Amino acid sequence: MSRRLSPPGVACWQALSGRPAARYDHRLMETIRVALAEDNVLLREGVSRLVSANEQFELVGTASDLPQLLALVREQLPDVVITDIRMPPTGTNEGIQAAAWLRENHPEVGVVVLSQYTAPAYAMALLEHGSAGRAYLLKERVASVDELARAIRAVAQGGSVIDPLVVDELVRSRSGQQPGMSSLTPRESEILAEMAQGKSNAAIAASLSVSERAVEKHTNSIFAKLGLSEEKDLNRRVKAVLLFLAEGKGG
Repeated sequence: MSRRLSPPGVACWQALSGRPAARYDHRLMETIRVALAEDNVLLREGVSRLVSANEQFELVGTASDLPQLLALVREQLPDVVITDIRMPPTGTNEGIQAAAWLRENHPEVGVVVLSQYTAPAYAMALLEHGSAGRAYLLKERVASVDELARAIRAVAQGGSVIDPLVVDELVRSRSGQQPGMSSLTPRESEILAEMAQGKSNAAIAASLSVSERAVEKHTNSIFAKLGLSEEKDLNRRVKAVLLFLAEGKGG
């Protein structure tokens, strides 16, 4: 029997404002259909049992490598994909590749990436084209049924989950003692919320009815306040989004 899902009440995820909510409304009254990709047999079995034991979720299939996962998605079109960050055929970043492919081909499908890496680079790669419907959790979180369930519900509704330990690592790597998110003006916060959706400066300008030059001025101010001025543009945009999500802004 279908039921309404309550939004996850956890500080590390954020459903971003400014996104058309109707895109996800059809999911709020339905069982969430989940596909799982994990090459470790024991972990695959463990996560499968956790998902199957939750009456709000339906496990529609499992895969042990990237080609199997993509075939499973084409066949079942799940609401959410849970994927290991590394698996065959190359054992490098298949989970990130899968998320990018889904963003391009099935943007309505949420993705939860399970990883053992706290280095922000992997989370940044996951969020490169926007944070909506994406989660990055450390594998140790899988031991907590509630944490995994919250992440699944969050991405199914278009929210985002970033493991707090990953954000902590990012904060430690920032240059100097910068004033941080609390120093942003309301307009800067608004622009950062738009940035979190993967929008370019031109798209942000069109959305907020301001000039592209004004957006550029505000984004430079954002980067300076967050201690990201010396980063490459793509890196600092994604790092700014990570910090934005960690602060619980935009909801």
